[in-house]
Amino acid sequence: MKKRANRFLIGGAVAAAGATLVAAYGVTSKYLMKLALDREGPKNVSREKEKMMTSGDFSGVLEVLTKASQSLENTDMEQVEITGHDGVTLAGHWYCPDNPKRVIVAMHGWRSTWSQDFGLIAPFWHENDCAVLYAEQRGQGNSGGDYMGFGLLERHDCLDWINFVNERTFGSLPIFLGGISMGATTVLMTGGFDLPDNVCGIVADCAFTSPHAIWKHVVESNFHLPYGIYRAAADDLCKRKINVASDSYSTMEALEKCTVPVLFIHGTDDNFVPVEMTYENYKACSAPKRLLVVPGAEHGMSYLIDKEAYENAVTDFWNECENKK
Repeated sequence: MKKRANRFLIGGAVAAAGATLVAAYGVTSKYLMKLALDREGPKNVSREKEKMMTSGDFSGVLEVLTKASQSLENTDMEQVEITGHDGVTLAGHWYCPDNPKRVIVAMHGWRSTWSQDFGLIAPFWHENDCAVLYAEQRGQGNSGGDYMGFGLLERHDCLDWINFVNERTFGSLPIFLGGISMGATTVLMTGGFDLPDNVCGIVADCAFTSPHAIWKHVVESNFHLPYGIYRAAADDLCKRKINVASDSYSTMEALEKCTVPVLFIHGTDDNFVPVEMTYENYKACSAPKRLLVVPGAEHGMSYLIDKEAYENAVTDFWNECENKK
């Protein structure tokens, strides 16, 4: 009787431990996907983002970015809206000088804003007579949608913004797609579409290779968890939230079909999107391509670290692409 009771107690303890592990697995999976996709992320989302994207004291850089962001927000421009391919309302900001030479369709990154990601480079664009459509990505800011799509959905939005620009300018100006981080992935994925003839080039700053690849990297490198055991749950949650599988499309797949010239940019010290992902994207790209790697630059900080090299690379790229048209 005593042995039977011991077996019962041991069995009960094992079952309880198993139930605890299953519950913890479910909670962790939901937390990770809420952090990744939901408009309303976890309460500590800002701290998690800073921890993933920087390796040291971010306060000095944040002060510079905040000042540049405020300056861009105070620039005179038109607030615009369009209806996306799936009925979601998308917000944007249209800046147009008197005699524009080209248009930039600018797509910002994950859990960021148009002014924060482009505040530093905006003066360079404006001084070079660029009209700019600063998009607000779905699931963020003033755009509709409850979830972000890591480029899987946003590539369609980018195409919608290209059509908006061509309606505004009657297709008379060369268009360049520009993005940073998830925005860079978005514009590269957009390169897989059959684009209007006046789309001359794509500038992608620190893009990842696929949603699946970046989630795996972040889970393993930043959260120190084995992604393999969470992948099935993550894929299931992704399908339920945005109706698209995380591995249904990749940046590299788009680049294999891309015919528009691409300028790839990345910093060597990027902790969030490793520079190796840009090397993979560059290798996969079948279109004319250029590469700028900035030593010492962390995630999205290449322009801040080496402004001259960045501006020279972009200016040369514009000139080359426009002269070919």
